[in-house]
Amino acid sequence: MDLLSALHQLITSIRETFSPWELAGFLTGIVCVWQVVCRTIWNFPWGILSCACFLILFLQQRLFGEAILQVIFIALNIHGWNQWLRKGSDQGGPQVSNAPKKECIVLALLVFPFTAGLWAILTWLNGSAPLVDAWVTSLSLIAQWLLNRKFIQSWPVWILVDVLTIGLGIYRGMYLLSALYVIYLSMCFVGWYSWNKTIIAAKSQTHG
Repeated sequence: MDLLSALHQLITSIRETFSPWELAGFLTGIVCVWQVVCRTIWNFPWGILSCACFLILFLQQRLFGEAILQVIFIALNIHGWNQWLRKGSDQGGPQVSNAPKKECIVLALLVFPFTAGLWAILTWLNGSAPLVDAWVTSLSLIAQWLLNRKFIQSWPVWILVDVLTIGLGIYRGMYLLSALYVIYLSMCFVGWYSWNKTIIAAKSQTHG
């Protein structure tokens, strides 16, 4: 078998195994996360495009809880885009910083009522894993809120979301989605490290 035939067979296999919307969401999602790592404002339009692809995918699979989450994410990405446009210059947005302790406490406390409410909704919608879905959704919303304000605490929350989503994707047989989140997970560690270096450099300049 020559290289061209092998490549054609691989592409055919991917088409038969994965939805085009899953592939599109996969690729645009990687671009989005990399833009976040680089702290550029272009993460938001890429994020909106990725969410739109997954919205269609989840609607096709009747995963209404995840579909609702994508709609909320699109709204949050529009909000974040606006926030970064209005604020400082750090590569197109506000400066990377630590979230205030009070805000962290409030957000941590909000996880529980959010999860309980979403659990009830997803159970009513006959979701396949309503409790884990509810946790992922609640944590994702909080992570996106922190990202919109360019707080470094968004990264550890995203890491937790990614770990849960990888397990959920494997459970549902959505292997490309799980693979996407493995890549997200590794990029989150890179992003966390990069943003932390930015904060340290900013502090050094201030004290210098």
